[in-house]
Amino acid sequence: MDVYKDQFVEIKDILDGKYEQKIVKIRGWVYRARASQTVAFVVLRDSTGIIQCAAKKENSSELYQKAKDVYLESSLMIEGIVKKDERAPGGWELEVKEIEYISKGEPFLISKDKSTEFLLDIRHLWLRSQKLTKVFKLRHFIVKYLREFLEKEGFFELPPPIITQSACEGGATVFELKYFDQKAYLSQSGQLYAESYIYALEKVYVFGPSFRAEPSRTVRHLTEYWHLEPEMAYYNQEMNMQLQEKMIVDLCQRLAKEQDELLEQIGQEPKKLKKITSPFERISYKKAIEKCQELGLKIEYGQDLGADEEYALTKDKEKPIFIHNHPKEFKAFYMREDPANPGTVLSDDMLAPAGHGEIIGGSERIWDEKELVRRIKEQGLKEEDYRWYIDLRKYGSVPHSGFGVGIERLVKWIANLEHIRDAIPYPRVINRVYP
Repeated sequence: MDVYKDQFVEIKDILDGKYEQKIVKIRGWVYRARASQTVAFVVLRDSTGIIQCAAKKENSSELYQKAKDVYLESSLMIEGIVKKDERAPGGWELEVKEIEYISKGEPFLISKDKSTEFLLDIRHLWLRSQKLTKVFKLRHFIVKYLREFLEKEGFFELPPPIITQSACEGGATVFELKYFDQKAYLSQSGQLYAESYIYALEKVYVFGPSFRAEPSRTVRHLTEYWHLEPEMAYYNQEMNMQLQEKMIVDLCQRLAKEQDELLEQIGQEPKKLKKITSPFERISYKKAIEKCQELGLKIEYGQDLGADEEYALTKDKEKPIFIHNHPKEFKAFYMREDPANPGTVLSDDMLAPAGHGEIIGGSERIWDEKELVRRIKEQGLKEEDYRWYIDLRKYGSVPHSGFGVGIERLVKWIANLEHIRDAIPYPRVINRVYP
């Protein structure tokens, strides 16, 4: 068999019943292997699924020995007859007629009961696990559906810079780097640049990595994550929340309908996502604090909601909720103050149900030059670092809003993961930057 020739079938097509009693060729990696005195079983995987292959000693002692001698993750080409067998994984089996090693390799490093730290040390190999494979397939469809939704809504995608001299979310959490003879930072967010695009294209989004030097050790924090950030000209707070809600409803309904099998394989019930419909509950920050206090949590007005508070507010919910109008003291400098509720900004945080926490943060942006300069000074930032951003308010400024979606937090909720590190192939957290 020639590994390069287009003669191989995908395992999923076999499992779908397309090749019963036919001779097929497959290629992939050994997922499981075991042998008795009479038959050697190799469970082979490719990107579409797994199938059991049986090499009987009575048919060929050579094929039996080849199948018996494989290691986990050996790469193979197998030719055989497709047979229905309810005892086999997926209900189908391949009766082996030929086996060729692509690479037998060495004994695989991963076995049962390995520690989390060990698996993170060899993340480059653990990525092959069925759990992570399925999660990353789901991640692909989540991003795909979000992009398709925004395109239907008339958005344009443009790239943001990754190296910047402007701290979007405050200077305390930036990764500083030497940019030739200047000081620069890894981007905390592409939002400020996305705002500059609305004056040409009105509705835009940027999608790229963001970096936060936050010393947080929680199940929902990464120092490097992927950020989808739409910005919309002529949108107020209400329109902003309506768009976010519509986007999440569209995403969940499509996943439940089109990826139900994948969701079930991951351990998520599609019917839970089908319940994600409009409207979402909306709670002011003030009422959220009062609710937390009623539940016995020690938090005062003026403090930001943390993991405990977000969990308490959403643990019994089936749909996301909005928390809006936060005090301006702990929100970003670019958020517009609410004229009807001074001291608060026209912000919103979308919290996922079942305690998964914040997945979207958004706000109306300040579009008046004087108000923006005042807020920059209030937060102790350097006006000269934001001169270009202030310029946007000098030449044809318009009211506008936007929001940011943390892709890994979204994946964590939809896949119902215990830890955000499994929502990205190579997680970067406070104590890990390898591999």
